[in-house]
Amino acid sequence: MLPILKVGKSQPLNQLKLPLWKLKHQPPATQVVPAINVMMPKIRQYLITGLLVLVPLAITAWVLKTIIGFMDNSLLLLPEAWHPHTLFKRDIPGLGAILTVAIVLVTGMVATNFFGKQLITLWENLLNRVPFVKTIYSSVKQVSDTLFSDSGNAFRKAVLVNFPHQNSWTIAFLTGTPSGNVASHLHGDFVSVFVPTTPNPTSGYFLMLPKADVIELEMSVDEALKYIISMGVVSPTTKTTKP
Repeated sequence: MLPILKVGKSQPLNQLKLPLWKLKHQPPATQVVPAINVMMPKIRQYLITGLLVLVPLAITAWVLKTIIGFMDNSLLLLPEAWHPHTLFKRDIPGLGAILTVAIVLVTGMVATNFFGKQLITLWENLLNRVPFVKTIYSSVKQVSDTLFSDSGNAFRKAVLVNFPHQNSWTIAFLTGTPSGNVASHLHGDFVSVFVPTTPNPTSGYFLMLPKADVIELEMSVDEALKYIISMGVVSPTTKTTKP
């Protein structure tokens, strides 16, 4: 610890208790401040770069961990004697995910042959006789058939629509056309679109708009989702047309 110096205005340097060579090497306060000002932008740049690298990795790891953990619950379908902690005295992460994929694959293989189709038809007829289950199952099956069917057009095209007022635009997804009693009250050619919210596209607004007011975009659904989730930061790649 350095001694406390009491230096007067007229006290010569050779009478100070601190050696003169140490005084000559003391950096002036005016030199320390510019050095800090130079280093701060670099430190800020390093922090931002580190966040840009680590945040996507952390979110990806968290999503994968959540999905795998949810799929591992399929191990509960097995008898207790077949569980990994019973056979190997420890849990094996991801084993339930493999079992889930295997179950889905076998179900798809069975459902594509004649016997499987007859079995599924019998199962659906049985479920349709239960009042409360009928409503839930039929609604979920209709939505899943519309979304995952190769012949369906739901969420196959990204469009540009006016929302929430005439002078603003947003990206939406084409989900189909109005039908039934709704279509009888609409005069003209209308389409149904889903306007997702950002940054959470799982919620949004369902609109029925005139087809003439909907502009189809030359971008994939994945590019449109990235554009929406990133709040416009990640722009879709522009496609150049050959003359």
